[in-house]
Amino acid sequence: MAKEITPRSEDYSQWYLDIVRKARLADTSPVRGCMVIKPHGFGIWERMRDALDAMFKETGHVNAYFPLFIPKSFLSKEAAHVEGFAKECAVVTHHRLEEGPDGKLRPAGELEEPYI
Repeated sequence: MAKEITPRSEDYSQWYLDIVRKARLADTSPVRGCMVIKPHGFGIWERMRDALDAMFKETGHVNAYFPLFIPKSFLSKEAAHVEGFAKECAVVTHHRLEEGPDGKLRPAGELEEPYI
């Protein structure tokens, strides 16, 4: 098994991916950039999430949840900030198999933050 794992000192990102794959914590998805997190991987995630959540709450922080999708126009407002990872963004162009008229994604719910 060790022969098939990239040394961490050589390439940290590849080492991490090798460990996740060999331990069967997650698998690739047919959707580029997405993963299927398997039961043991999800169990690890839950323990990490719970430990971090407890630490945050001890300091008085509270949780918030924001949508996965934002309108494309928001990326334009933050062009300088987004520049480094814009290539990795997915753009939703269709809704219910129909192309959107303006390329904007319309969330069903209202958002708390006025900017978002």
